[in-house]
Amino acid sequence: MEIDKYEHGVPSWVDVASPDLARTKAFYSALFGWEIPDGPPEAGGYSLAMLRGRTVAGVGPQMNPMAPPAWTNYVNVDSADDTVKLVAANGGTVFMEPMDVMDAGRMAIFADPVGAVIGIWQPAAHTGAQIVNEVNTWSWSELITTDVERSKEFYGAVFGWGASTHGDGPGAYTELTVDGRSIAGMMAKPPMMPAEVPPFWGVYFTVDDADAAAKRITELGGTIVAGPMDIEPGRFVTVADPVGVVFSVIRFTENPD
Repeated sequence: MEIDKYEHGVPSWVDVASPDLARTKAFYSALFGWEIPDGPPEAGGYSLAMLRGRTVAGVGPQMNPMAPPAWTNYVNVDSADDTVKLVAANGGTVFMEPMDVMDAGRMAIFADPVGAVIGIWQPAAHTGAQIVNEVNTWSWSELITTDVERSKEFYGAVFGWGASTHGDGPGAYTELTVDGRSIAGMMAKPPMMPAEVPPFWGVYFTVDDADAAAKRITELGGTIVAGPMDIEPGRFVTVADPVGVVFSVIRFTENPD
């Protein structure tokens, strides 16, 4: 699906921070067919991944060597400055205060009260991912948290998100919504996940065959973290790319809206 504008509170962009840009670009280009030309010198090594000439994700250098390389989700907001005030007022921790990114937009990075890191994006020239919910593009964001109720309260206060929980107990799943439309998911950290793994926001990319994608990922130097396995929306596998960045690929039974 091609998209040119996002509502306030809707996730609009993902990017990956890597200690080895050449290796990361080669991996995702081979896996998803992305074209990742070098960005302008003033971008500091940050590049836009393209599919059919449209932006799908960002690839940039790992800025903080103390933090692991990772994918970051960004939520579209009308005002980064106003949103950061809400973050602080509701128990979040701001890691990067609002800053202008050339003429592209304004951003900030923070952690929610439970510890999951996420970004916000106030668009200018760059509005976000221009193709989503298609094969080889970003299709879903998911919060793994150790406190579902606290997370519901926080994101409701900061972004105005609604929450609809399905099921009970450890297996319950919460859809996060804007104006009644599902825009992300949330679940309690599974007991089989290592204790040292902190709460985090994950990313999913759509593929046309999860098993074939898992095989291709290992051929390209990645590793399988979990799966492939079937869930209600489809079949997915969680993997790590060659520099250790974790993400998931999924074949949806039906494409998400």
